Amino acid sequence: MSLSDPSTLALESTMDKAAPRRHKLRPWDWAPYVFISPFFILFAVFGVFPMLFSIYLSFHTWDPAAGLSAMRWVGIENYTFTLTDDWFQKSVFNTAWIAVVAGAPQHLIAIPLAFFLHTAFGRWRNAVVGFYFLPFITSSVAIALVFTTLFSRDYGVINQVLTQLGQLPVLEWIFPQQKIDWGQPEYTKWMISFVVFWRYVGWNTVLYLAAMQTIPKDLYEAATMDGAGKLQQFWHITVPMLKPMMFFAITLTIIGNLQLFEEPFIITGGTGGIDQAGKTAAMHMYNTAFMDGDFGTASAVAWLLFIAIALLTWVNNKIFAKSGMKD
Repeated sequence: MSLSDPSTLALESTMDKAAPRRHKLRPWDWAPYVFISPFFILFAVFGVFPMLFSIYLSFHTWDPAAGLSAMRWVGIENYTFTLTDDWFQKSVFNTAWIAVVAGAPQHLIAIPLAFFLHTAFGRWRNAVVGFYFLPFITSSVAIALVFTTLFSRDYGVINQVLTQLGQLPVLEWIFPQQKIDWGQPEYTKWMISFVVFWRYVGWNTVLYLAAMQTIPKDLYEAATMDGAGKLQQFWHITVPMLKPMMFFAITLTIIGNLQLFEEPFIITGGTGGIDQAGKTAAMHMYNTAFMDGDFGTASAVAWLLFIAIALLTWVNNKIFAKSGMKD
């Protein structure tokens, strides 16, 4: 077959057309990347760089006032010191205590409350849900200040109500006879836990209510025809269908409660209260950095807290995956 054969020429022409053609990038080809670049620049400056710098800083001692040249390598000394520090251990205990006492009731109350709102209200449901959701979107500083006044020993409304209930013959063994000093160590964590619970129970209610609205109504109609009551429908239809949302909501609760800062900080005036009874791990990190000026140890605290959050989130994921609750 010669090179001038028509079939050969046709094959070469087809190969030329199939081969990708490289074209020179024109200035306007870069326009999309230019438009999205501010996000990546801001994320790199205010997100990636601080995170990487904090990892690097956790292995150093540093006085910010002396400049970067004052950084001194200490290895894992910041981590070993933090893990053996009594105040850090106490702050971790306070954080875990508040996380359990404030976190568990959020879901135990939010699920049946969402079921009640889902079944009992018609067109007024959105208005009632908005009422429960209001604490979540309210400023945490304003909430803490209001509850600090409500828990006042001498003039607080909560003490007034409790002492009045304690004077009733039937309830005198439950409620106190005298006013409670909520600033005392044995009451501080209870006060903080109540504020955290009050603020986030509405948020979890909205999450569970949104999940309930996706459950097919045919399941409830079939259960009603079989003679199942509201309680039976709740346990055998609603709860199993809510398990994926439970996983999501509990994960958010774990992350949020272990990072708790605003409420205890405002309520205790930034000190953690008497005997540091209300000092959380996030508050300990803040005080170590900005009160003691030890940014290296504070960075170590931050990453230890990150490891704890990641570990508990992983455990929660394994528990739900093992029981089939994420399906």
